[in-house]
Parts: sequence; structure tokens; C-alpha cells
Amino acid sequence: MRIVLVEDHALTRLALRTALGAHYDVVGEAGDGPAGLALIERERPDVAVIDIGLPGMDGIALTEAIRASVPETRVVVVTMLDSHETVIAALAAGADAYVVKSADPAEIVDAVRAAAAGGAYFDPRIAHVVLARFSDTGAAASDSPLTPRETDVLRLIADGVGNAEIADRLYIGLGTVKGHVRDILEKLKAADRTQAAVTALRRGYI
Repeated sequence: MRIVLVEDHALTRLALRTALGAHYDVVGEAGDGPAGLALIERERPDVAVIDIGLPGMDGIALTEAIRASVPETRVVVVTMLDSHETVIAALAAGADAYVVKSADPAEIVDAVRAAAAGGAYFDPRIAHVVLARFSDTGAAASDSPLTPRETDVLRLIADGVGNAEIADRLYIGLGTVKGHVRDILEKLKAADRTQAAVTALRRGYI
């Protein structure tokens, strides 16, 4: 798997290269947004790992540019920022994964692996932040294909809750939860639970 890193802090870039280079082929690095975009357009990597606070072009604008010019490249955002606005903006721009820099290096490796496989990775700590924001807006979007119970299940999935605890919280059987999860994945055309949660958040279903 071919990876490009776009990070303006040299020490952080070195740490990312060390963590990811043990598993993947890091084919290039850049320290600002414009240079990062040029590198990605030239190398067309499988995954671009980018920061939000980049000089010249921030990570949100860079993600949008990657989606427009190199749509086959998956985007993993790794940043110190975990504010509501930043997370939502990154998802809206088309980021496939969002991880905070304080995460264990193994989490960043997992995020890259999930994104490269066509899935998504959403830091559980960030999921809670985003869900809190969406809960303030009221009910899910009226065009959601999900039933009310499936929406309840998916909200808990996005909050990092496992099937057994979902069953306990909603007072339903474990088999019923698994059935709901299966139906959710099918309706949202998602490969896994995380991708389903990200898709629903982007579309305003939860």
C-alpha cells in the first residue's frame, strides 16, 4: 500500500512515517497544503494522511481538492483538533477516517488500513463529540431509510457501544441487535459498522 504524508511539523511527520512505514510504503511527504496536493496528484497514492492545520491550504480544503482531482485516493485526517466544527467539516469534505494525534500509533495504522480497504475509521472519542452535536438538531433526516429502532442502534454503534451493551440499553435481545446491524449495513451499503456510522452522520440520519 502506498502512503503520502502531509504534515507541517517535522517531528510529527517523522513519528507518522515511523509508525506507518513499518507496515506500508511511504512514497512521499509534504509540509504544506499546496505541496501536498501536487505530491498526491503526481504519486496518486492509495491513502493520503493529512493534518488539518496546514499552511497554504488547510486540511479541509486539501481533502476537497483530493476528492475532486484524485478521487481514488483515500483520506485519513490525523489532527490535534477535535472540535465539533472541525470534525463535521472534515467529514463533509470527504475524509474517510479521522484520528486524533493523541491516539495510539496502532489506531492510526488501523485507520489507514480501514480506509484503504474502502471502509472508514472514526475515532470513538470523536464519534461522541459529533453525536452530541447532531443530537442538538432533533430527529434524524426525514429521508433516512432506517427505522426508528435501527436509528437508535446506529447512534449507539457510532458512540462505540458493542452489541451486548446495545441489547442491554435498548432492552432487546442480542440476536435482535445483530439483525438490526445487518439491516443497517445493507440499507446504507456499508462494509462495516464504522462505515455505516460515518455514512449516517454525513447524511444527517443520526
